Amino acid sequence: MRYVARKLGFYLVAAWAALTLNFLLPQLIPGNPIEVLLAKMSQSGSVPPGEAQVLTKLLGLGTGNIFQKYWQYLDGLAHLQLGLSISDFPTPVSTEIGQSIYWTLALVGTATIISFALGIMLGTLAGWKRGSRLDAIIPSTTLLTAMPYFWLALLMLFFFASNVWHVFPQGQGYNTNSEITEGWNLPFILSAMQHALLPALTIVLSSVGGWLLGMRNMMVSTLSDDYVVAAEAKGLRQRRIMIGYAARNAVLPSVSGFAISLGFVVSGAIAMEYVFSYPGLGFKLVQAVSNNDYPLMQGIFLVITFAVLGANMVVDLLHGFIDPRTRLSR
Repeated sequence: MRYVARKLGFYLVAAWAALTLNFLLPQLIPGNPIEVLLAKMSQSGSVPPGEAQVLTKLLGLGTGNIFQKYWQYLDGLAHLQLGLSISDFPTPVSTEIGQSIYWTLALVGTATIISFALGIMLGTLAGWKRGSRLDAIIPSTTLLTAMPYFWLALLMLFFFASNVWHVFPQGQGYNTNSEITEGWNLPFILSAMQHALLPALTIVLSSVGGWLLGMRNMMVSTLSDDYVVAAEAKGLRQRRIMIGYAARNAVLPSVSGFAISLGFVVSGAIAMEYVFSYPGLGFKLVQAVSNNDYPLMQGIFLVITFAVLGANMVVDLLHGFIDPRTRLSR
């Protein structure tokens, strides 16, 4: 319990620091979102007096000095009020995030879990049977990992969605040209899965090599440890030694990396989503930056920050059960 309480206390302080930083960053960005919005409104007609104060309150930007704005910001978060989007005014920021985050979680989350599981499995076998033919796939997967996301995405589009083999759709989340209604119906789900295959394949190919290489190297290092040698001397089954002794300890660094990857799932693979015009949170973030949509940027950054902190906290707690040595106080 002391271990859990200590970890929870640390992450509460980290969450407060993240909230404060998320509040301060937009204050330091040059430009005024109210002026941007008023300029857009003036193009369609005259702006009534006092509109700037009304928009400031609606957007959740706060009034008064920096401390008063900070208190208003915390009060808005406590009531789950993130303000209104400037680019899609007057849509609430929470609605904008909610419409995009499901796409990102479904695509990037699933692809990240698949690449991690595949990389750990292949890395375990490659490390256990080092020097075998399985090691031959490591250079090719490492090359794909070193390749930038957007470059691999462009290659996948060129070969499989346009000029060479038109196997997959070129972009979007589903077929918007047909009479498909977005929702939990079979035509929409099938169309969304078809449009997600190529982006998901891009993520898996570009990330599986890192998990494979890291797990393989840790397996090779773990196999020389005393407890593995003692298990072999006892005559235990090879499968039990590989999974229960070697892989269980070798996977710990990869689990930490996986936690960070899961935390960043909500941010999406920004370059990949932009190349495929996939309607995820990463694509929404690019649009927010392009339109100087400060409330939307602030809301997305907040979601990303809490997702990363939450994922790391869960893995820190799991480490205490996977490896009891981490629970020891110094």
